[in-house]
Amino acid sequence: MDTNFYILFEKFLETIIDMREVDLENLDDVITPLCDYLGISRITVCFYQNPRAEKFETGRTVVPHDTGEECIPVLVDRIVTETMSVTKITTYKSASTPEWSEDTKHNALLFTKMMMLAVSRSSLLQVAKRRTFYDDDGYLNINYFIKKIESDGPQGLLKGNAVVFFNLRHFTLVNQQIGRDRGTAVMHGFIEKLTAIVGDDGYVCRMGGDNFIAVIALSKLDESIEHIRGCAVPYNSYGDRIMIYATAGVFVMDDSFVYHSPSSVLDRVMPAAQEARVGGMEEIVFFSPKMELAKDKIMRLQRLFPQALENGEFLIYYQPKVEIRTGRLVGAEALCRWLHEGELINPDSFIPTYEQSMDICKLDFYMLEHVCKDMRKWLNDGRDIVPISVNLSRKHMMDIDLVDNIISLIDGYGIPHKYIEIELTETTTDVEFKDLKRVVSALHNAGFSTAVDDFGIGYSSLNLISEMPWNVIKIDKSLIPDGPQDRRGVMFSHVVNMAKEMGLECIAEGAETQEQIDSMLAHGCEIVQGFYFDKPLPKATFIERLTTGGYGL
Repeated sequence: MDTNFYILFEKFLETIIDMREVDLENLDDVITPLCDYLGISRITVCFYQNPRAEKFETGRTVVPHDTGEECIPVLVDRIVTETMSVTKITTYKSASTPEWSEDTKHNALLFTKMMMLAVSRSSLLQVAKRRTFYDDDGYLNINYFIKKIESDGPQGLLKGNAVVFFNLRHFTLVNQQIGRDRGTAVMHGFIEKLTAIVGDDGYVCRMGGDNFIAVIALSKLDESIEHIRGCAVPYNSYGDRIMIYATAGVFVMDDSFVYHSPSSVLDRVMPAAQEARVGGMEEIVFFSPKMELAKDKIMRLQRLFPQALENGEFLIYYQPKVEIRTGRLVGAEALCRWLHEGELINPDSFIPTYEQSMDICKLDFYMLEHVCKDMRKWLNDGRDIVPISVNLSRKHMMDIDLVDNIISLIDGYGIPHKYIEIELTETTTDVEFKDLKRVVSALHNAGFSTAVDDFGIGYSSLNLISEMPWNVIKIDKSLIPDGPQDRRGVMFSHVVNMAKEMGLECIAEGAETQEQIDSMLAHGCEIVQGFYFDKPLPKATFIERLTTGGYGL
């Protein structure tokens, strides 16, 4: 038995066993004595992502021992993991020394095998760590964020930092503009630069898609926000750049902050991020105590919803659509009002809350059913009726049975399909576009009229109207010109002419003044919906308008 070898080998084993992750580059104290004793001149440990990378030698190499002598390989050990990563250890001896004895080869092989086991264990731990704390694109993930918050929060280490939740704006359009591969590279470039700004004092994690969350030292917050607000990122080898913008919610964890759990952080930054994303006023929103009150209001609204729906507290109001030249009532839009404890609540106070969950889908079908009930009664009473439009949220788009459910409900009341119009809003993502196209096409084939609502305020391409069989374009009030000198008239005119050339009906929303009405007529739009003629009407008043047939201009 080679006692000297086993003494050195035992020390090597004790060292690597105590190490959770083996750092080969810092094991000189135990590796060098063994190599000197065995006559090993050099050891290389090569890590490859897969066998193909090994074939082309595109991997990472660590050299834990090298005397600098001319040497030749003696032993090669190789292992392939279940994830197809490859680790290869090569042991060399000096070219000037004689051949190794069988005992030396045996001992060197034993040393190499133990090193391979230690390296493999370390690699598996790193893979497990990477799978736990990184996503498939190499970003730190939400698991890492939660782990760090749970670790740092109770120790008070979060104070003096800010947590920032940000969303890259309209990144689907970036992918469409420069291609998905370049878009992926641009996102990496944007996040890498932010990570460099944040430095070792913080971290940036991906929540999913184009949503990220970061913990940033207050000393670096201003620079980080400037980057998040907008940054030009190269997207090709020629140095061409594209601007990337983000909206963000910021929660500053100062000395007044008391940590309870990760939710005590997320519950503050998420409302700020939501306001930045949909508020339309500020791209960067800091958390304020008022947002906690808003959160309480949201929770209250969500709690009240099931009972309000069951009690029929949601009322249908009808806003007339009027032919300008004749004053004739040609249709109406069904709008929701909530009568709760004697108070009539406008939709702006509750619809945005219900759009955050699937409650909005229940409310939409409630509205559709009550419209069908009203129309059935009007038909039974022998009244002349006009088409009624009903809004559907984007939340419905994921329902593969949506159109079948709509048809079943409407046919259950015996309402001819020509009297029901379904309004849907613009969309920006590839997935939503495909689902929207499927739904619009199916409704068209079933004989329903479909309208694209609020046209002109979204960011969709012209594919939205060129690839779908819409019947109606509803132009948002932000595009309506106030008079002949209003520059919006050019855009308005183009939209109206385009709609007519495509065989679509054009309706302008939100008209309130005579100047707007005159401008609409001048630009060829002849149907309007707005306060100039009528605000949304309760059912009894709308029936009076139906009876008279319009506004008698």
